[in-house]
Amino acid sequence: MTYLAIIPARGGSKGIPYKNTYPLIGKPLIQYTIEAAISSACFAKVIVSTDDETISTIALSVGAEVLKRPSNISGDSARSEDAVLDVLDQLEELGLQYKHFVLLQPTSPLRTSNHIISAISLYEETQSNALVSVCEMEHPAQKCFIEDNDEIQPMTHWDDLSKPRQDLAKTYRLNGAIYIRPCDNFVQDNSFFEKPINLYKMNKATSLDIDTMEDINKASSLLMPTSQ
Repeated sequence: MTYLAIIPARGGSKGIPYKNTYPLIGKPLIQYTIEAAISSACFAKVIVSTDDETISTIALSVGAEVLKRPSNISGDSARSEDAVLDVLDQLEELGLQYKHFVLLQPTSPLRTSNHIISAISLYEETQSNALVSVCEMEHPAQKCFIEDNDEIQPMTHWDDLSKPRQDLAKTYRLNGAIYIRPCDNFVQDNSFFEKPINLYKMNKATSLDIDTMEDINKASSLLMPTSQ
């Protein structure tokens, strides 16, 4: 297998303290992502990149491997791109190289192994240089404004603000669940986005990204056996 799963999970969190280990229906939040990755059977390795001992212990106990993330890329301003580069560098030092990686954020507990399998299949079928998971926006981006240096402008064009929704192209937002790229390309440009790019579309429920306690409550409701 030429795919590497990377799960970035630092110990700190502003919204919910110790978010990645927060208990969700009897499991630490990160466990859902690790189990989905392993169950997909798509990966040569499932790597958790973390600076936290508790996260390391959980990851190892459910079958993932752990690479220690340096403190200088583990703060509140840490970028997922830096975590991926660090993982690829550490593996290369061990003589291990992979053709593609799949970034799986641990804050997407509704993303399943089937989503991962389908996303990789789409990535391969379309011969993309990048694939990202998205959710269709409830309100068209063409009907949004941006404010830049106190200047108000439409997101797209002034005319779009008056068009019926059905006349506007569908718009999608990143949901953070899945990012796929060739490792070599990523090392060169340090970006999750490159043309040709493809979108793996997920629904609103499975796109839930845990950031607040309200999100925890929503996820708990969706994950309860009686709601399946």
